[in-house]
This record gives sequence, C-alpha cells and structure tokens, in this order.
Amino acid sequence: MKPEDIKKLEAYFKRIFNPQIVVKARPKKDESAEVYLGDEFLGVVFRDEEDGELSFSFSMAILDIDL
Repeated sequence: MKPEDIKKLEAYFKRIFNPQIVVKARPKKDESAEVYLGDEFLGVVFRDEEDGELSFSFSMAILDIDL
C-alpha cells in the first residue's frame, strides 16, 4: 500500500476510533496494511481500486475466547 494511503488511513482511524491506532505496511503485500492498537494486532485494511474508484475495507477477526 502506498505510504500516503497509510498516512490517510491512520489519521482516519485515530480520529474515528482511537488516537493510539497505528497502521503499518505489510512486507511483500502491496494491497493491504496492518492495524494495531499499541502492540495489539486488530486487523487488516485492504485497498481496492476498480473502474477508477478507490475504496478501503477493514477486516477484524474476533475470537470467542476474547469475548
């Protein structure tokens, strides 16, 4: 994922959810980035560009032992 996309996503997540959220590039993966709250992995955000339109999708798995 492009560094400017990561900066924009991180600013959005910080503003909407929590100022401590960090978005990090994934090694060898160009279409996605990892989302963390401190050291805790939260999920993955995917970049999708189709027909000239750009969107992002956030995926977060929640284990039943965490509930």
